[in-house]
Formats: sequence, C-alpha cells, structure tokens
Amino acid sequence: MEMLSVFNAFNSFPLASLEVGEHFYWELGNLKIHGQVFLTSWFVIALLVVASLAATSNAQRIPKGIQNLMEYALEFIRDLAKNQLGEKDYRPWVPFIGTLFLFIFVSNWSGALVPWKLIELPEGELAAPTNDINTTVALALLTSLAYFYAGFKKRGLGYFKKYIEPTPILLPIAILEDFTKPLSLSFRLFGNILADELVVAVLVLLVPLFIPLPVMALGLFTSAIQALVFATLAAAYIHEAIEGHGEEEHEAH
Repeated sequence: MEMLSVFNAFNSFPLASLEVGEHFYWELGNLKIHGQVFLTSWFVIALLVVASLAATSNAQRIPKGIQNLMEYALEFIRDLAKNQLGEKDYRPWVPFIGTLFLFIFVSNWSGALVPWKLIELPEGELAAPTNDINTTVALALLTSLAYFYAGFKKRGLGYFKKYIEPTPILLPIAILEDFTKPLSLSFRLFGNILADELVVAVLVLLVPLFIPLPVMALGLFTSAIQALVFATLAAAYIHEAIEGHGEEEHEAH
C-alpha cells in the first residue's frame, strides 16, 4: 500500500506528457499525408538547396567559406563511395550516396539544433524527419530499389543467380536477406535518433541547464555517425549487387 501511494503521488506530478499516435495530417481527398514530416523534410531540403546555391553561385579557384565546406563534403562522399564501390563503379552512385548522407546528416542535426518543440501544431509536434519511422523506411526502400537496379543493370538476369548460389537450398534465406536489409537500415536509424531525442528531453526536464549539454554534444556526434553508417551500408549493398558472389570468387582465383 505504501508503494502504491508513493506511485500515485509521483504520477500526480508528471515530468512529461507523451501522446502516442497523435500526428498532424493534411487531407487530400481520401488521402492523408503526414504533414509534420513533410514540413521538417522540406526545411532540410531547402537548407541543402540554399547551401548548394550559395556554394556554386560565385565559385572561386581557391574555395573559402560555404564553398570550401561543400567541396569538403563532396570529397568526403566521393571517398566513401570509392572505398565501398571501387574505382570503376563509384562515379554514377556518388549523387545517390551523397543525397542519402547529406539528407540524413542534416535531418539528424536539425533534431538537436532546431527548437521544433516551440512551434505548436493543432495535433502532434515537429521533430527531425528521421525521428519518424515513415521517413527511415522510405529511405531504406529507396536503397533497396537502388541495389536491385544496380545489380540488374550490371549483370542482367544473371543477378538472380545469387539466390541459388552455391545451392538452391539457400533460396529462402537469400530472399529473407533482401527483406531484412531495409528493416535493419530503417529501424537502426529511427531507433537511435528517437532514443537520443528522448534522452535529451528527459534530462532537460530533470536538470534544465548544464547536464544535458554534454549529452546534446554526444547526440550530434552519434547523429553524424548514423548518417555515415546508413550511407556506407547503402554503398556496400550496391557493391554487393554489382559484383555478386560468383564474380568475387572468380576474381579471387
């Protein structure tokens, strides 16, 4: 009874309120659109477009400022794609890998740096685009389409040989692997970003000033790592689809 009374007393002073399933929707006929995700996604896209235009509108031979930053980001993405895909295959995939990395990176950081909670909506609340499972699943499905396209374009119908190599008995496992790749990509990104924002929110409520700052700095670091992990795995999956097990074994011999 004493424990129950303590529990009730604690609940009478809630530290935070959490509404599950409350979202801000736009209705287009019979279609419901997740409005809050679109708003934050458009903000991230606009930020990237403005940064790209600012970096290229008055390009200098010796880069500085935003041009230097964007060129550094491009070189980083090129190196990432080259390391995963190889010298002969990486160039066509730099835009795709770069778009994934930059969108996820800026989205993750927007959740930590932009005070979305100050903007009130009729329902739900704004947060980083990658804080929503719909965004991360969409990114993962795009990655799946990309590596299927890459494998089929490079190897034709021979791409499907991977499902029965080295033995047709492994066909169910090979098919299951194609389902687990987007699942692992989406839930890894979503889980880490959601957990980081929840930890920071709880610490801000408990200790409003000093303690959350190191956690927020750590969150920025882990957010960047999550963008790097997602882009690296996407490039690795594309490389696997292009090369295939059979070609890799042939090259090894």
